[in-house]
Amino acid sequence: MQSALLAGSSTRADPLRRDADPQAGWALLDDPAEWPAFGRPLDDDAAGGRWESHVAIEGMHCAACAFTVEAALAQVPGVLEVDVNAATRRARVLWSAAAVKPSRWFGACAGAGYRLVPASDTAVRARRSHEARLALWRWLVAGFCMMQVMMYAYPAYIAQPGDMTADAAQLLRWASWVLTLPVMLFSCGPFFRSALRDLRIWRVGMDLPVALGIAVTFAVSTAATFDPTGALGEEVYFDSLTMFVFFLLTGRWLETRLRDRTAGALEALMNRLPDSVERRGADGAFARVAVRRLAPGDVVRILPGEAFPADGVVIAGDTTVDEALLTGESRPVPRPCGARVLAGSHNLSSVVQVQVESLGPATRFAQIVALMESASLQKPRLAQVADRAARPFLVAVLAAAALAAAFWWPVDPGRALMVAVAVLIVTCPCALSLATPAAMLASAGFLARQGLMVRNLQALEALAAVDTVVFDKTGTLTCDTPRLDRVYCRQGLRPGDAVELAAALGAQSLHPAARALAGAWRAQFRSPPAWELVQLTEHGGMGLEGRLRRPGDTNSAARRLRLGSAAFCGVDALPVDAAQVHLSEPQGWIASFVLAEELRADAAGTVQTLDAQGLALHLLSGDRAAAAHEIAQRAGIREARGDCTPEEKLRVLQELQAQGRRVAMVGDGLNDGPVLAHAHASFAFGNAVPLAQARADFVVLGDSLAAIPQAIAQARRTLRVVRQNLWWAAGYNALCVPLALAGWLPAWLAGLGMAASSLVVVLNAARLARPPAAER
Repeated sequence: MQSALLAGSSTRADPLRRDADPQAGWALLDDPAEWPAFGRPLDDDAAGGRWESHVAIEGMHCAACAFTVEAALAQVPGVLEVDVNAATRRARVLWSAAAVKPSRWFGACAGAGYRLVPASDTAVRARRSHEARLALWRWLVAGFCMMQVMMYAYPAYIAQPGDMTADAAQLLRWASWVLTLPVMLFSCGPFFRSALRDLRIWRVGMDLPVALGIAVTFAVSTAATFDPTGALGEEVYFDSLTMFVFFLLTGRWLETRLRDRTAGALEALMNRLPDSVERRGADGAFARVAVRRLAPGDVVRILPGEAFPADGVVIAGDTTVDEALLTGESRPVPRPCGARVLAGSHNLSSVVQVQVESLGPATRFAQIVALMESASLQKPRLAQVADRAARPFLVAVLAAAALAAAFWWPVDPGRALMVAVAVLIVTCPCALSLATPAAMLASAGFLARQGLMVRNLQALEALAAVDTVVFDKTGTLTCDTPRLDRVYCRQGLRPGDAVELAAALGAQSLHPAARALAGAWRAQFRSPPAWELVQLTEHGGMGLEGRLRRPGDTNSAARRLRLGSAAFCGVDALPVDAAQVHLSEPQGWIASFVLAEELRADAAGTVQTLDAQGLALHLLSGDRAAAAHEIAQRAGIREARGDCTPEEKLRVLQELQAQGRRVAMVGDGLNDGPVLAHAHASFAFGNAVPLAQARADFVVLGDSLAAIPQAIAQARRTLRVVRQNLWWAAGYNALCVPLALAGWLPAWLAGLGMAASSLVVVLNAARLARPPAAER
């Protein structure tokens, strides 16, 4: 957010500073001009309608923290919906501008002990870096004190009776107590703050058992130091205390580093746009201005190494561009004069001038960011199950610790408390809550780097189980835009005039056939058709219906036309085995256009790979049956059906599902909306449809069909890793809880086990961020 709200030199309150007045900082967020910086309106009435905002959350460590944040925000009147992801520490808040202002729900979350920061804030990364340094210092202090305490505890372990006087032993205890104080007061700060936060709102969080165990251990050891003959005995556990704090901080620091790779990747994508750019003024000179001041039509100059701030057209210069994060294309892409460039891509080789076409939410970059944010905040079904199990499990942990203490108390009160501590520490369900989201987010990040955006994390689980893949033909198995091959028109009409009429209608559509006709006209005449479009309606899977008239001609009625399939236009199809589009008017047939469709270069290889994965393949097309079978044969698909309306495609899909098939649908996202929505998992090609309108679970940003089998293989890997994580978390607790209850698990070993269990889960999930070959 480039406003004074975030400017460090501004005299206004900065809500990111710890020493700033938080109320003043939140009040600045109530300015409607600030809302687009971290959200978007969902209604036409931006000032009083619904808004969707994305925020980062400070101080959150686990799933229980996510519960607390969700509860605090959901209780605010005017907040309609809240989604919090513990793995990325981000939240999506749906709120009504007419009922509540951001300062109200920012303050409510702060009251629960968690600080919100606008997700698009350029200071989020600085705060993350600061927290990482602070965590490192806590770990270093705990490690240094642990080594010193172990040095003082060692004589007591090896001394034989009479080797050490009582005064010497007491002096070593006092030294251990003093060295443990920095650990308690500094290193354990996050555990105690989180526990107190949960207790204030009567919630059981995952840090509560940890904090309780640390406090009890320190209290027992302090009592034994000050009064060795007291009821709790003379045993001290400062060595165990400092050791398991060190182990816990080690695990949490490594776990945070691994999880930040996912959150950091999203922030890196969001921050790819430059803060400022050189804009051409009225005098022809270039001056640097803030990107938010650009408007469509402006001309900007982009230097090598800079990112493009908007979607636009190169009007001067030739260059190469890095579009890896936007399209999945890893190699530099040539962008000569006249080519389109995308916001967020990087200029690599030479200075170019670009005329701005789209800014902000209208850019492809913004749509990709929205997809990533949406995916990062979703909770897959397995994660929801684990989260629901975590809270009652925590209550059971506290009850088990209390019962263990009661059982051991008659034998040895000091030992009873330490057994309770071991139970509290070893059974914290952090690994259970991390098992699914860590794996899902790692896979989503890996697929995004391959040019495949995951819109729905739950779809990864569904995709792993698919056994059938259904393809659309035009724009999916075939290239995005077919080529106009032949034109047939009625007597007295020139082919060029027929193409002009079709191009005037098709220019407003994203369908590949319509784009082919509009492109054929532009390629020949370099100018738009000399017709004015009065009205246009697109009938999914059938064609376009509209009215055209000559510019300036207001005396005669607009000409009513239809462009689409033979049935839609009420004409007979041509006797050719090729894709064809027809043009008609109420008086009858006008023209027919034969389109040459090119199979995608990797279509046959993709089909072979899917077949090798054991999947059944089908082709459903709205084109003529002959053309559908011809493309299917060339691609290697045995089951094909043509002349399918959207309703017919949906019926075939439902028939397959009724047979027990798990179906993935691959389409262009235009007339395949109902089928994409009803399939178990679905893919849409991003080049064929605006990303914001796609109804698919996965959006292929480039033009490679190879992303489909890669996604299926990755989904299967993901589900295997999730199951491994869940089994590990369950097995760890099943083994360690009885040991702790029996008193065979010391506190330091319990701390090591808890840290190791979470770390194993995260490390196992991190394998999904690498290609399968990289694991070997």
